[in-house]
Amino acid sequence: MLKDITLGQYFPGNTVVHRLDPRTKLVLTLVYIVALFLCKWFISYALMLCFLALAILLSKTRLKALVKGLKPLLIIIVFTALINIFYSEGRVLVEWWIFKITVEGLVNAFFLILRIMMLVMGTFLLTYTTSPIALTDGIESLLSPLKKIRFPVHELAMMMSIALRFIPTLIEETDKIISAQKARGADFETGNIFRRAKALIPILVPLFVSAFRRADELATAMECRCYHGGKGRTKMKQLKMHRGDLFTFLIGLAVLGGVITLRYFGL
Repeated sequence: MLKDITLGQYFPGNTVVHRLDPRTKLVLTLVYIVALFLCKWFISYALMLCFLALAILLSKTRLKALVKGLKPLLIIIVFTALINIFYSEGRVLVEWWIFKITVEGLVNAFFLILRIMMLVMGTFLLTYTTSPIALTDGIESLLSPLKKIRFPVHELAMMMSIALRFIPTLIEETDKIISAQKARGADFETGNIFRRAKALIPILVPLFVSAFRRADELATAMECRCYHGGKGRTKMKQLKMHRGDLFTFLIGLAVLGGVITLRYFGL
């Protein structure tokens, strides 16, 4: 299960999506999320699904990798779907004891599952096609107006980038700790929920120790390289917008406008 978590991983490439400015991809991801939550009916979701499919196709990202990232969220998806199925008001199809399945509940559950899946796949696509350094530069550039009120923009962008970068590392570390504990006879799969929770302690303690050790090593390395925040720092690669970024912005705005229009007509 841990190996299925792919958030924070970057897959190098030279596709149209990889070459886009990181600011374009960040803004477009935000527009995509807003448009996704504004979807109301089948036509709106079909439009967003076509947009996502086009992005996946242009980025040449394997669909298997995106679907694999959904596995850790399977329990949450199923739970939220069941809540909508059994506790939504509307035309009753089946009723038993305190449970009742309605037509509206099934429709809401379907849309909810579709929305969660598309949301996760769309946001994962951002990290798959954008390096952590490019993400840091993009976030810092977008938040640069806040520097006028002395907001630590560079430090915030750096922390977010480091957090994303260390997700795969910590997952790999967790997998190693679990394998080591199993080799020592630890059992994480039998017993009730309290016993399983107690069995996680031999995993969490060394994981926290390892995380703090890595953080201390990273801080020492940054200090040795004379890192003192973003003040006075220059960049080796300057971010520049191209025609492709402008065209992508227009496509994103067109999709958002289309979703808003469809929502107005109840579609």
